[in-house]
Amino acid sequence: MSSAPPRLKIAIRILCGDEIAMGPGKADLLDAIVAQGSISGAARAMGMSYRRAWLLVDAMNRCWAEPLVETMPNGAARSGARLSAAGIRLLAHYRALQAAAARLEQGEDWAALQEALLPAPLAHQA
Repeated sequence: MSSAPPRLKIAIRILCGDEIAMGPGKADLLDAIVAQGSISGAARAMGMSYRRAWLLVDAMNRCWAEPLVETMPNGAARSGARLSAAGIRLLAHYRALQAAAARLEQGEDWAALQEALLPAPLAHQA
């Protein structure tokens, strides 16, 4: 059994059909694209394959009314990737939702759930 205290965590996932249109990992990937200027650089910074990062970007771009990430082909004046205006806007809204969810940790409902949560699941009983 783990000696770590139990913890609650709210993870906001926005669905588009069965696809996750935005979640914590995808938001982090968008931040990494901003920081690195490319999908491949963002993937390296996050320790994931380029293919995985590209598939996540593709899923996000297919789920929103406007693409969140714009790519510039190699050989262009500026190759790489950047967030579109929609991407910047939607990432800011998502981060605001995360901040609002984090403020819930100060409420009595959160405290009641935290108090009742076991540090690990009980063993199955035969």
